[in-house]
Amino acid sequence: MTAIETCTDLSPAWAGALRLDTVRHDSSRLSACSLVARRYAERGYLCQDLSTHSEGGATICSAFQGVSTVGTIAVRLDSAEVGLAADRVFPEELAALRASGANLCEFGRLALDHQVSDNKQLLAHLFHLAYLHAHRLAACDLLVIEVNPRHVPFYKRMLGFEARSEARLNPRVQAPAVLMSLDLLHAREQIARLGGQPERVVETRSLYPCFYGEAEEAALLRKLRN
Repeated sequence: MTAIETCTDLSPAWAGALRLDTVRHDSSRLSACSLVARRYAERGYLCQDLSTHSEGGATICSAFQGVSTVGTIAVRLDSAEVGLAADRVFPEELAALRASGANLCEFGRLALDHQVSDNKQLLAHLFHLAYLHAHRLAACDLLVIEVNPRHVPFYKRMLGFEARSEARLNPRVQAPAVLMSLDLLHAREQIARLGGQPERVVETRSLYPCFYGEAEEAALLRKLRN
């Protein structure tokens, strides 16, 4: 998938000038890889080559404060030739999902700078931009992620993910991982119902109120399609 460069200002509540981009320049991709490597290392994960290794055909969505990358997520679309990164650890589970007719995509390499004051809003906006690429542009209907077992409750409660496996060692980071999936039609419904209403996070116990509202989403889609 060819990355499309776009930009939108985040909420005025952010400290400093933050913007969200889909990056295509090598320097921005390297900055995203460096953030991932740093944050993985801080958590004790194996991160050999992460600071320079490219995600190949993945679309990289990043948040910037000035020239610094403060958040990033990679979007990969499934293909018969390459597959997904999760195929290395969960081949049987993904084969079953494909056999069911699901059009798969994968989010990976998520990293947020711990110095950003509102990581919940930043995470929501990164997920929203990644979702637009995967679902609204590429028509994928099922998202998969690999997460540490201790993060499974968060993704279930806050975004509606479903666990698809038991914990298994991921040799890429030498840490346990669980395969999870999200029905993107469910995500679309939740975004339409709750997006742009961050004051409802506590009430709903969901991350979707921190996603963009209807008008902001429409503006993003126009920029991505142009």
